[in-house]
Amino acid sequence: MTPIKPNDSSPLLIFGGPYSNLQATRAVRQVADKLGIAAHNILCTGDLVAYCAEPDQTVDLIREWGVAVVAGNCEESVGNGAEDCGCGFTEGSSCDLLSAQWYNYTLPRVSEANKAWMRQLPNRICFNYCQLAFTVIHGGVDSNNQFIFASAPIDEMQQQLQQSGSEIIIAGHCGIPFGQETDSGYWLNAGVIGMPANDGTSDTWYMIITPTETQLTCSWHRLQYDHTEAALRMEQAGLNNGYMRALSSGVWPSLDVLPEPEKDLTDRKLSVATINIPKKPNAI
Repeated sequence: MTPIKPNDSSPLLIFGGPYSNLQATRAVRQVADKLGIAAHNILCTGDLVAYCAEPDQTVDLIREWGVAVVAGNCEESVGNGAEDCGCGFTEGSSCDLLSAQWYNYTLPRVSEANKAWMRQLPNRICFNYCQLAFTVIHGGVDSNNQFIFASAPIDEMQQQLQQSGSEIIIAGHCGIPFGQETDSGYWLNAGVIGMPANDGTSDTWYMIITPTETQLTCSWHRLQYDHTEAALRMEQAGLNNGYMRALSSGVWPSLDVLPEPEKDLTDRKLSVATINIPKKPNAI
């Protein structure tokens, strides 16, 4: 695990899944610049490369930016030249078949230098922020391609929080933002910036954690960016597929990975409630 030292007086900005979407990655950096949030207070939950058309350029931007990145399954697979993305899709499912196209496109288009950088990324990032213990993972504590959605059993989240030894887990992988309070702490998923949240809009998502005198305010925000340009780059690259269309439609090309509660929300505009986490009494 890798520690970082964010500035307690500044907000944290968290995002996941750039997914080779260079336009969205530029847009979230512009958000950080506008808010004055420095790189040492920014975290990415992994999957820098995936569905879209500019994998190497996206990794280059993230590396130059200098934000903390936890290894996603895509970094592990691409970095090590694996045969597939390791996303955890059921073999032969629509998601599994769709992933083969983008993975075969991506693997030869990531430089050897960027693959080497991916291989050294941590599977877990731990830090203290306003005297609260955080752990950042990609999927689950023991498996980075575990899908944990908002509808997952609370017991599962509680067990992983206890195992992590932290009060707050920040995770990624599932692609849909949410926050859940449990008896053992808080499970937060910032969502992803590279693909919509299956809610019928072209917007993607990021999360801001803002310290106040008495609490941390966790808020989720829509990211609007030039999705038309991102789709055009995919079309020009020969990635004329369901993921390309999803950039505009906001609906995923396959729902295989979704639990029934999340399937029922397909094409319905998403809203994520703010979560307030009390500070410890002696926290500044």
